[in-house]
Amino acid sequence: MAKSLEENGPRAPAAEGSLSGTRESLAPGPDAAAADELSSLGSDSETNGFAERRIDKFGFIVGSQGAEGALEEVPLEVLRQRESKWLDMLNNWDKWMAKKHKKIRLRCQKGIPPSLRGRAWQYLSGGKVKLQQNPGKFDELDMSPGDPKWLDVIERDLHRQFPFHEMFVSRGGHGQQDLFRVLKAYTLYRPEEGYCQAQAPIAAVLLMHMPAEQAFWCLVQICEKYLPGYYSEKLEAIQLDGEILFSLLQKVSPVAHKHLSQQKIDPLLYMTEWFMCAFSRTLPWSSVLRVWDMFFCEGVKIIFRVGLVLLKQALGSPEKVRGCQGQYETIERLRSLSPKVMQEAFLVQEVVELPVTERQIEREHLIQLRRWQETRGELQCPSPPRLHGAKAILEAEPGPRPSLQPSPSIRLPPDAPLSGSKGKSKASKQVQKELREPARESGQQGRTPTPSQAKAAAAAGDASPPQDAPAQDPAPQDSAHHCSRESLTSQESEDTYL
Repeated sequence: MAKSLEENGPRAPAAEGSLSGTRESLAPGPDAAAADELSSLGSDSETNGFAERRIDKFGFIVGSQGAEGALEEVPLEVLRQRESKWLDMLNNWDKWMAKKHKKIRLRCQKGIPPSLRGRAWQYLSGGKVKLQQNPGKFDELDMSPGDPKWLDVIERDLHRQFPFHEMFVSRGGHGQQDLFRVLKAYTLYRPEEGYCQAQAPIAAVLLMHMPAEQAFWCLVQICEKYLPGYYSEKLEAIQLDGEILFSLLQKVSPVAHKHLSQQKIDPLLYMTEWFMCAFSRTLPWSSVLRVWDMFFCEGVKIIFRVGLVLLKQALGSPEKVRGCQGQYETIERLRSLSPKVMQEAFLVQEVVELPVTERQIEREHLIQLRRWQETRGELQCPSPPRLHGAKAILEAEPGPRPSLQPSPSIRLPPDAPLSGSKGKSKASKQVQKELREPARESGQQGRTPTPSQAKAAAAAGDASPPQDAPAQDPAPQDSAHHCSRESLTSQESEDTYL
């Protein structure tokens, strides 16, 4: 067990090299000089001696591992249509989440437009709400000195995170500085949890799409809502999910399940880095982004589905299993997956069609938790229940929602009198005065009016409100209407972070 955890993503104080993707392992291929028509020079790459390199549309140096894989090009016209639809959703987010969540899910499966991906992730994860609920909190954490035991470990990990991406290629560049700030802030925000190496690639992916403060709150949501307990000291949550994955595999691919059982391969040997890094270290970049789009919308079931699809495609038939006669060959097969299996269009289609639901995952979770308690006792680091996707998070942590009140379609200045209303307003005031005076004399506010008073009230028409109901002033309605319109409109230009 200890060896498998060290290989796949241990706690931060472990030896270097636990997570794959170091500068040495990402050596550029022979075709690094091939230039893409859509490529451009990177900013930090120029300061680190990579000025001759070209950058792809994701920010990776052309020819590096992160830039590999066939890309699914979306026609420009289709992309513009998707951007328009997403802008409408983001500008009316509460309404869409309340009434059209299924449509949001379908659009996430198609892929979020790159120009709006960072903003959409913030809204889906609830990171936007957390930021609004905690104004100035990140700045406070950012200015704090931090725990020296974590600062040294975080600094040693910075250069390992996507070293051939233009944001992180330069030691001490703006990408590495922001990554340090986000990770340090989390150790102060959750000192009992500290820092885990697998958090670094998660934070780095977020920083590629949004500023540091927004990335911090999205990281908080991932650690506390989507994958709670994954980064705690004992890694108990990831061990439980390994058993859940293995149990689900028996239903999805009996051949793969039988082979892994015969070889006595613990799930932690192959799934730890997959799950803890949300496949950011495993898949081609275009596939990573599509998986994350669905993950933010639908929750951890997407991570389970991707893992099951990879296991089924790698070991799901007798022909595939014949070439893996031992543990070593099987692990190597899972570490060097076929490019076709990881290709964006193929993988997303398989993930969408795989019949694994939140209910099945939670049922297996209860079974595995009971077995854990019977064999090992209570969890040493119990984690809060995870929330399955954006809708569950919004229901658990609703954002500020001003009440929507009707507003008149024709607005007049406050001092403008309504035609034909003078007489009625005077009559109304006179009736109210007559109704109040007897009450004052008797000391009883709710006394029944006399027949003459009731007749006078009827003659006044609708101009006077019922006695029990307070008079409504149109001004507060109008201001509330404006407030609600503002709450459904994008006010932050920095959200669209390219």
